[in-house]
Amino acid sequence: MTEAALLLYIIKLALGGVAAVLAILLWGKTRYAAWLCLMAGLVVGYAGIVYSLLVDFGIALPNLPVVFGIPLSTLLFSAVPPLFFILALILLLYRAHKTINTMLL
Repeated sequence: MTEAALLLYIIKLALGGVAAVLAILLWGKTRYAAWLCLMAGLVVGYAGIVYSLLVDFGIALPNLPVVFGIPLSTLLFSAVPPLFFILALILLLYRAHKTINTMLL
């Protein structure tokens, strides 16, 4: 691993760690599903960064099962955070639409 790649991982781990810790602290303070989805996306995204680092260092090995030639664990850590973000945005749009319709009546 080059020094530039290692520096990039350190930056990702530091900033992702701050975002994940803040998300965990906020987790107990809110009950709104959109915020919970956003926080879950942040935490799973950080877990994906840690997993990717462990794979690159050879500590974790992405084994079977394989889906379309991609290890399932890698696929999940890549796909789940954006799905949580999409769900959070859909819930926010639904709430905004519901609020606007209530104001018009």
